Amino acid sequence: MYRTVYPFTFHRAADESAALDACTPGARYIAGGTTLVDLMRQTVERPERLVDINDLPYRNIDLSPTRLRVGALVRMSELADHAGVRRQFPVIVEALECSASGQLRNMASIGGNLMQRPRCLYFRDVSAACNRRSPGTGCAAIGGRNRTLAIFGTSDHCVATHPSDLAVALTALDAVVITATRDGERRIAIGDFFRQPGDTPDREHNLTPGQLITAIEVPVRPDSRRSGYLKVRDRASYEFALCAAAVALDVSGGVVHSARIAVGGVGTVPWRLRVVEQRLTGNPATDQTWRAAAALAADGAKPLSENGFKVELVKRTVQRQLVNVAGLA
Repeated sequence: MYRTVYPFTFHRAADESAALDACTPGARYIAGGTTLVDLMRQTVERPERLVDINDLPYRNIDLSPTRLRVGALVRMSELADHAGVRRQFPVIVEALECSASGQLRNMASIGGNLMQRPRCLYFRDVSAACNRRSPGTGCAAIGGRNRTLAIFGTSDHCVATHPSDLAVALTALDAVVITATRDGERRIAIGDFFRQPGDTPDREHNLTPGQLITAIEVPVRPDSRRSGYLKVRDRASYEFALCAAAVALDVSGGVVHSARIAVGGVGTVPWRLRVVEQRLTGNPATDQTWRAAAALAADGAKPLSENGFKVELVKRTVQRQLVNVAGLA
């Protein structure tokens, strides 16, 4: 089946100011283009203008004793290969290496990864009802094929899962998204960056029109070194998560001093498990603690007709990853 790509203009921005000026209503920024170009081919996205930002200077990876700062145009493979990041943030590296294919990771940017659109089959089928793509048309997924979709953060208007593995790791680590606007720099905590669908599922994040991601910052903490990412999927590679768990633990003297846990593949946004973290903190690092904490991982879940298995899956995935990370030297 052939579809016509709707006409658009192309502008290559020489600097940040030019990029902000060029991103007028109906325009979209493009870096690697690994998601946007596919959506344009499917006529899901119909931008009037593409603003190429690849000439902008957002390509540094700076790791200090207190924080990691990653430019938005750093490619996924570059960040995953960085020796310091591999030592200090294993969960970030593992999340990146679980994403897409090697070829796509060589092209895809860190900023673009956070801006991925849903992988729900109804969102990508322009003949289907989808409130994210066409507000007010309904959500075919609620009564349709929803095995891979969300059990957390859903609404009567949308049940699509957030697709990014990296965003799950960054959510666990309390990352901050750095952005540029015409009024200067703005910082957005990752927990405030993504929006649950509610009754406006077409608004997926808290960026204003034309606001540009320039970098991601992640604090260095004792638990970021003992961390990891576990992804459960239908096939071993190039597949989106049925459930994933990003876990970071600070364990010493046989006691859990801090825990950071987020899950993916089960929420409309990367889903932080605060109640599990609270159950772990201050308790002995034992199998009994892991089991008791993981048993809380599905609290508040609202399964659909075909994805009730995710309730048990999220508990088992979190428990398994707690054991994996706790066992790291």
